[in-house]
Amino acid sequence: MDVDTQRRSRSRRRLVLAAPLLAISLTISLALLGQAQAGPRAAAATGGAAGGAAGLGALGVRGGDISFTPQLEAVGVTFKDHGVVAPVERILRQHGASYVRLRVWVNPPPGYSDEASALALGRRAAQAGEKILLDLHYSDFWADPGHQTIPAAWQGQDLTTLAATVQAYTRQVVADFARQRTPVDMVQIGNEVTAGILWPLGQIYQADGQHWGDFATLLKAGIAGARAGNPRGHPLRIMLHIDRGGDNGGSRYFFDHVIAEGVPFDVIGESYYAMWHGSLAALSANLNDLATRYGKDIVVAETAYPWTLGNGDDLANFVTDASQLPDGAAYPPTTQGQAAYFEALRTILRQVPGGHGAGFVDWEPEWIPSVGWEPGAGNPNDNLTMFDWQGNALPSLHAFRPPGAR
Repeated sequence: MDVDTQRRSRSRRRLVLAAPLLAISLTISLALLGQAQAGPRAAAATGGAAGGAAGLGALGVRGGDISFTPQLEAVGVTFKDHGVVAPVERILRQHGASYVRLRVWVNPPPGYSDEASALALGRRAAQAGEKILLDLHYSDFWADPGHQTIPAAWQGQDLTTLAATVQAYTRQVVADFARQRTPVDMVQIGNEVTAGILWPLGQIYQADGQHWGDFATLLKAGIAGARAGNPRGHPLRIMLHIDRGGDNGGSRYFFDHVIAEGVPFDVIGESYYAMWHGSLAALSANLNDLATRYGKDIVVAETAYPWTLGNGDDLANFVTDASQLPDGAAYPPTTQGQAAYFEALRTILRQVPGGHGAGFVDWEPEWIPSVGWEPGAGNPNDNLTMFDWQGNALPSLHAFRPPGAR
């Protein structure tokens, strides 16, 4: 699909895929007809578990991406659980969250998610008892399937030089977290890299064909950098994150290719938003197949669900009608419907074969109205939070409880 400029003006990230990716969707489906009986690909094809880390365990990852927190706090937003004001990472932890996800841009607009703000938030998360999933966008601002823009300071480099830059940058950021005694537990090499990274050099789908080798070169450079910056003896897991939660054909196509290129990674990351990615049944079928096929842990690295159809600011929201939700009859856009959605998600993850349903990360549960997706803009996500617009905790936070807890 073409990049929708109107949607871009409304949101940082939920841009549709570039035209070449849609153009190959039929090719993917047809190719999979011939691959359907091929069976699982050996995990050894990727070099096995990165760093020798043991599996995460079913629902071992439960948390939120809280990267907007410093900006929200700077404008006076506070969060409350049963009327008690507390930092958002503490509230999530009190409900059982085991991870926070932190976004890092190379040189973003002032006040947005740079390394310094991520380091500060990482210290807070570690003090609260949470592990850190580091989301490196390798861009100055939003990176997603619709755009993966090379940082301004890195532009003009050839592939070899850019790979060296990616490796050095990744090593430095991971080492900086370790230096402050909050080592990263998991790192994403890019954000929603379904169509590649660092375009055009790492863009997969181009006019002259598919460029998996160049994409893999940059992924391998980032992975090498992460390993080099990680302190000795500390388990570090490498995630590759795409946005195909309800699309098994697209997911297989992507991971079959990166495995064929010998990219060593541990964790499959999927974005799943019901309004874009289909039903929970489609998600379940995809995760079950991926776990069987690749033998890797899987994290729903981004998800969210509406608790209202209301709007907290002047910018139109992504979800404005219950008809956008494939399972809306079972999980209506209410506070209880949102909580029920997350209970269903927990059930799906716990049923993934081999205990590979490692968990989920809610995307920006704290992003209530006041901070825009870009400077001067609004928030199209404000009815997908896990706090109401006054900062009060919603029932859905109960989904962060450990496995087995009631």
